[in-house]
Amino acid sequence: MLFRESAATVAARNLEGMLASHLANQFVRTHGYRPGPSEVRSWERSIPALTGALLDAGLDQVEMLIEYGLPLTSKRADVVLAGVHPRTQEPSYVVVELKQWSEAHPDEDDEPLLCRIDTYAHPVLNPIEQVRGYCDYLVSFNGALAAHPEQVSGVAYLHNATEFGVGGLYEAPQDERGGMFTAERRGEFLAYLQSKLAPASGAAAADALLAAATRPSKQLMSVAAQEVREREQFVLLDEQRVAYEMVLRAVQKAHESDHKEVVIVTGGPGTGKSVIALSLLGEMYRRGIPALHATGSQSFTKTMRKVAGARKREVQDLFRYFNSFITAKRNSLDVLICDEAHRIRETSANRYTRAEFRTGRPQVDELIDVARVPVFLLDQHQVVRPGEKGRVEDIRAAAESRGLRCREVSLDSQFRCGGSDAYLHWVVRLLGLEDGGPEEWRPDGRMELTIAESPEEMEAFLQERQSKGHIARISAGYCWKWSDAKPGEPLPADVVIGDWARPWNLKGERSVMGAPPSALWATDPAGFGQVGCVYTAQGFEYDWSGVILGPDLVWRKNRWIVEPSASKDPVFKRSTPAEQVDRLIRNTYKVLLTRGMLGTVIYSTDPETRAKLRELTASRHAAEQAATV
Repeated sequence: MLFRESAATVAARNLEGMLASHLANQFVRTHGYRPGPSEVRSWERSIPALTGALLDAGLDQVEMLIEYGLPLTSKRADVVLAGVHPRTQEPSYVVVELKQWSEAHPDEDDEPLLCRIDTYAHPVLNPIEQVRGYCDYLVSFNGALAAHPEQVSGVAYLHNATEFGVGGLYEAPQDERGGMFTAERRGEFLAYLQSKLAPASGAAAADALLAAATRPSKQLMSVAAQEVREREQFVLLDEQRVAYEMVLRAVQKAHESDHKEVVIVTGGPGTGKSVIALSLLGEMYRRGIPALHATGSQSFTKTMRKVAGARKREVQDLFRYFNSFITAKRNSLDVLICDEAHRIRETSANRYTRAEFRTGRPQVDELIDVARVPVFLLDQHQVVRPGEKGRVEDIRAAAESRGLRCREVSLDSQFRCGGSDAYLHWVVRLLGLEDGGPEEWRPDGRMELTIAESPEEMEAFLQERQSKGHIARISAGYCWKWSDAKPGEPLPADVVIGDWARPWNLKGERSVMGAPPSALWATDPAGFGQVGCVYTAQGFEYDWSGVILGPDLVWRKNRWIVEPSASKDPVFKRSTPAEQVDRLIRNTYKVLLTRGMLGTVIYSTDPETRAKLRELTASRHAAEQAATV
């Protein structure tokens, strides 16, 4: 949240010409980067439109929570109004989505849930649906509203729009959590506000909302079975919902006519790509539509088979690998959901492939051809192996070569790392994956970051978190040999740092001496005690993540040095270009550093690198020391 005051105080700040600059400064402190021009324009124009309406409605004492951060995600509601309900005298909250649009129209085929505006190249979610999603999400994750869901309402206010300009948007269903008013209906909007909020102080209601405990997030693996077999477990927000609806509409077209199109969904770690994938698969399964989920990750696919398909073989069969479609007939599926599509390989052939199928055909071609609606969900910054070809331009080119329409959706917000944009920004700057160089970490209250001085300290810290019911794991760069486990013997402790030694996670598919199979390392409670590598961690999440930076990435003077010779990863050959190895190693650590939901603990085996990390987190440690005095 950037600002919280009564409507009267917000109006006074705006009259002084200080509101937008104050919000911009707060934004930088909270998120670590400057807001975009469109966001600043919204504060300059939309916030005054709402405060003016509140004052005209006699609701000057209602509290305005501006840019209210939704729990456990980087998504923000424009304004949450907190006050007292005029009839019940109980707390009452109105989530307001503000739009400067003058015109907007339903997307193709009069689809009411998606809409088009001139300034955006791609469709966006109808604001009625957008604000409804915010309300549903708040009820799911805010303890105060979970107990009293009737206390929250939602409305979109298009203060620049006429009824003629946006009338088509009313085709979306409206209810208590999703309504819309335009400039021409300002009088009705004032009456609506007066029906939800009394002319009394909203300070106590705002306090209760902000003080409420955050309910635990629904982690993907813990609700996978219910999502696929029974009902939707996840609330999809904004671009997530756009992607979901886009696929559903393409499937409908495929049924109504000889239609085929490709959908690409891009997003960084924790943006909800796998949530969208699972939601789509569940909806297709419940509708009886031929659909499969595929990845290039053995760990992810086997875990989904075990968790989502528990005691139901037909659900297990929904989860396949990218190389499963070499002999598949064209358009034999309605939908193929390619999750973690950045792991698509050049071809599907491997050493077990029969000679007649070694055609050299690109794997992306097989995936596009097998389904009427192939869906690709990917993050190009998570390419960690040579030969991975899941880039947007490759998929787009393959679609265009077949004359197929290719639609794209970009997921901006993220639901991992406590929903902390600041932390994700810090990680990509730290690793040189974004211009500007490493910057100091400024705690934002969403994600915790700690630098350990030894692996023993890291492990003790994470054990303490585990003792409180959290899930913790330690992962590392691939800088130590990885020996095979021998029957009847403890796992070989290959990861040796001084006197501390721990085994890698298992290579095989069977439990050994209590350690889980490699595919279940991230989800089985017995996974703590082994060190995970990027191939077993990628695609998963846990509460607390311990990351060991090995000697393959060290800080020297003023820059990172990648040492390919320090990597024991067998995928790197002598012929692998140095530039590619550099990027893949940095991408590997980005994956490892973005697995945690609540916090990350970092340890580097290199003293100079540890010193740099301490320097970058100095303000956080100073604040901790001050708090203990």
